[in-house]
Amino acid sequence: MNMCSKGLAASVWLDDATVTGTLAGLRVVDLSRVLAGPLCTQMLSDHGADVIKIESALGDESRQLGPPFDAQGNAAYFTAINRGKRSMTLNLASEDDREMLMLLLEQADVLVENFVPGTMKKWQLDYETDLKDRFPKLIYCTISGFGDSGPLGGLPGYDAVLQAMCGLMSINGSPETGPTRIGIPLVDHLTGYTALSGILMALYARERSGKGQRVEAVLFDAALSLLVPQAANWMQSGVSPTRMGSGHPNIAPYDCFETSDGPMFLGVVNDSQFFKLCTYINRPDLVNHPDYATNAARSQNRVALRAEIEPVFLAESRDALCAGLMRQGVPAGPVNTVPEALDLAHTRHRQMIVDEPAYRGLGIPIKLSSSTTKVGLNPPTLGEHNEQIKHILQQSLHSEQDT
Repeated sequence: MNMCSKGLAASVWLDDATVTGTLAGLRVVDLSRVLAGPLCTQMLSDHGADVIKIESALGDESRQLGPPFDAQGNAAYFTAINRGKRSMTLNLASEDDREMLMLLLEQADVLVENFVPGTMKKWQLDYETDLKDRFPKLIYCTISGFGDSGPLGGLPGYDAVLQAMCGLMSINGSPETGPTRIGIPLVDHLTGYTALSGILMALYARERSGKGQRVEAVLFDAALSLLVPQAANWMQSGVSPTRMGSGHPNIAPYDCFETSDGPMFLGVVNDSQFFKLCTYINRPDLVNHPDYATNAARSQNRVALRAEIEPVFLAESRDALCAGLMRQGVPAGPVNTVPEALDLAHTRHRQMIVDEPAYRGLGIPIKLSSSTTKVGLNPPTLGEHNEQIKHILQQSLHSEQDT
C-alpha cells in the first residue's frame, strides 16, 4: 500500500515485518482531535495501520475531558480512542513544521483531519491546491460538522448540536422529559465509522486506478442518516414523529417493561415471536385477538397490550424472565448499567474488554476470520515520540536542502 514516491533518508514508519493485521503497511497521518477522527484512526491502527498522531503544543482537547485521568494525566476519554498511535507535536502555522508534515506525507497512504473547513487552506495544506498533485496516491479524509459548502458550510459542529438540529433529540426521551440528547455521542461515533468506510473504499479504488482521492465524512449527513425509520414514516404519512420513550414507532411490543426487581427490554418483531411470548406467559388468548393478531394491530393498540402483559412481568424476576424468553426465541434482555454490561461473561467471551497492566479499554468490534487484530501501543502522552520522529525528519529535511 505504501506510496514511497520520494523515500525518507531513514523512514519514520514502522517496519512492515514487525506488524500484523489486515492493514499492516498502511501509513496514516492523523491530524484529527476529539472523537470522530481519532476513533476512525484507532480502528485503522487496531487492524495493523501505523498511525502518527500530529498535535499542537496544546494537545488534543480530549486529553483534558475529565476527570477521570490516568497516571500520565490523560483523560480516560482520550485513552478510549487513541491507543496504537505515536504522538508528535507540530505547529502547522510554521513553515518549517509544515515541511516536516510534507516529509511524512511522502510515504503516507492516508491523512485524516477534522479542522473547521478553511483551516487547512489557510496553512497551505488544501487537498486540491496544495496536496493532490504533490501526493497523487494520498487518501485525504476530511471530517467536519456541515461540510465546506452550502448554507451551513464551514460552520463548527459538535455531536449534541447535530443531534438537536437533525431531529434526533426530538424523537429521544418521553413526552414528560422533552427533547433529550442521546446519552452517547452517537453522531460522532457514526461519523468515525463513515470516515473509516470511505477510507477503505478509496484504498480499494486506488488499487485499480493508482490514484488517491478526497473522502468527506460530515456529522450533518451522518445524523440525518440515523433517522430510520422516522424519516421514511414522515415521508409516507406526513405525520411528524414524536417522543415515545423506549418504544418503537413501527413495532409492538418493543419497549421497556418493569419486572419484580428491575426493568427489562422486550423486542417482539414478528408474529412468531408474539406467539412464543404469549405461550410462555400463559396468555394464548392474545394471539388471535383482533387487536393483537398482527404487528400493525399491536402497534395501534400498544397501550392496551402493555396493560395485558406487564402484570405478568411484574410477578417475575428480571433475569429469570429474560433468560426464559430468550430460550424460547423471544428477544429480551435486562436493562443493565454500564458496569453490569462490562461484567457480562459474554463481554469477555467476545474479547470486548482489553485489560492490560498499563491500559484498560474496550475491545475491537470488527473481527475477521483470517486476519490478526491486536491492540497496539498504549495511548501516547503529548509529543511522546517527538524525539524519535522529528530527529529522522530533520535529517531528511537537511539532506534535501543540501542537495
